[in-house]
Amino acid sequence: MGKLQSKISFHTTKYRADGSVEETGPAEAPRQHSPMHTNGVTSVAALTPDLCVSGGRDKSVAVCSWRSGVELQRFVGHQREVTKVTSALDSNRVFSASRDKTVMMWELHRALGPSQCFPGHDLVVTGLAVSPDASQLCTGSRDNTVCKWDIETGECLGRAAISRNLVTHLCWVPREPYVIQTSEDKTIRVWDSRELQVAHTFPAKQHIQTSCAVSQDGRLCLSTSSGCAGEGGEATLWDLRQTRDQVREYRGHFQTTTSCIFLPWGPALAPSVATSSYDSTVKVWERDTGGRG
Repeated sequence: MGKLQSKISFHTTKYRADGSVEETGPAEAPRQHSPMHTNGVTSVAALTPDLCVSGGRDKSVAVCSWRSGVELQRFVGHQREVTKVTSALDSNRVFSASRDKTVMMWELHRALGPSQCFPGHDLVVTGLAVSPDASQLCTGSRDNTVCKWDIETGECLGRAAISRNLVTHLCWVPREPYVIQTSEDKTIRVWDSRELQVAHTFPAKQHIQTSCAVSQDGRLCLSTSSGCAGEGGEATLWDLRQTRDQVREYRGHFQTTTSCIFLPWGPALAPSVATSSYDSTVKVWERDTGGRG
């Protein structure tokens, strides 16, 4: 048989911060950079439009440039694997959670270890969310608790426990005092951070809820489910307004869906969401129709 040659030309779309898009022509091979960690990467988050922060099984937190892949700073202080990282947008602060049951706050351009520690959980910390005004931090753990902290003083301002509420992820609703939380008990809870009380609980799903995200306008929430062999693995869109109902589901992953995000959009691009899964795929979906982008 002769050599089979593919003549398919692929094109890519570039998302811009303002929501506009640009066709970039034939896709280029992805850039390869030196590894930021010596073991698996467990979490990544945007720090600024040019910087990202990542945490790994090597117990460290790294800040690097999206564009160049150059490491700018590394934070070392956790005794066990880093499970989550997040940042206070438009600030120089990075937060990391670990299997050592602690949360630490780090300052960019400061090399003297964490600037604040938040001890208090009894098991691995699995959720981090910073308030929109960057004054408070919410954390969640497999110890069934959600805690609220004063970022400046490190004081625990509140602690709430719910039986079997093994937290998997937290995210703060933009411009609101509400925090969304997913759990291994298959539910998604909306917390009112002012009194640290549950304001709403969505109907329980059939599978563990693994992660969540909130749209930029704070109107919609996305959650992801565990799954195996084609069962489960869906992402679910919820209405955070007065109805607070399930809007639609995105089905197509064959194993646990691990994370989700609302993609930037504008006049030239329909609203979209993206999901990642243990089935080795990342899928982009049209938000309002459920079709694959």
